[in-house]
Amino acid sequence: MALRFLIIEGNTRTARDRYAAAYGRMPSESYATALQEIVADAVLDLAFPADEGANLPGSQGLAAYDAVFVTGSALNVYDAEPAVTRQLDLMRAVFDSGVPAFGSCWGLQLATVAAGGEVRPNPRGREIGFARNIAPTVAGREHPLMAGRPPAFAAPASHIDTVTALPAGAVVLASNAISEVQAAEIRHGNGVFWGVQYHPEYTLAELASLIERRAKPLAAEGFFASIEDAASYVADLRALDADPSRTDLAWRHGLDAETLDPILRRRELRNFIEHQVGR
Repeated sequence: MALRFLIIEGNTRTARDRYAAAYGRMPSESYATALQEIVADAVLDLAFPADEGANLPGSQGLAAYDAVFVTGSALNVYDAEPAVTRQLDLMRAVFDSGVPAFGSCWGLQLATVAAGGEVRPNPRGREIGFARNIAPTVAGREHPLMAGRPPAFAAPASHIDTVTALPAGAVVLASNAISEVQAAEIRHGNGVFWGVQYHPEYTLAELASLIERRAKPLAAEGFFASIEDAASYVADLRALDADPSRTDLAWRHGLDAETLDPILRRRELRNFIEHQVGR
């Protein structure tokens, strides 16, 4: 029987439309594509809890799924607005259902707060493009989520918030100089959540699209010397997406197979499915 996955989209309708206009797909659709590359016959449903009046499953409805995945989001989980609180309620229902869950970026932050932890703006600033020198912790080196990852690696990333306090009983599985919690396991209620602060589901083209849309503020923050510099970086990412064997570009940006090879880049998704879902 085919596995059935629920993908929870973290963005509002406006943000989804803006994303799709630039990249061609909503984040949840892009996430679905990444999952189908791992489990080709999976049945995938999308949920949009940021939308008022969205038809969302309760604990019993969630029990019909083999796993739940949570995308990134342009929202801030500490803002007490309905688009956020509806998602926190759904995440608590996921924990109650006992269905294993995985989340990227916003997904980790959402699960953290739903289980009683804390997320705040990162005092070390934004992490954009690639999270560098992510290192599994002592616990992470023994944990199946990080299986196969080297002692240090880079991964696509885009966030300005960070987990500042994990819920009781949660375990940090990876860290770097920007975010102490780059990966974690959270056990709460009946459920188990594995999450990462980075985006293993991203293609380099998707990351390029995200940076292109934010080129002006990123240049103002000092990530690029100019808009033209940002455009050159975006072009390099798109070229690497089309041809990961471009050694010149990989060397220029300090990237290796852990980032360029989609099979390796998505290790955490594969590990979660293998160990928590059973395929």
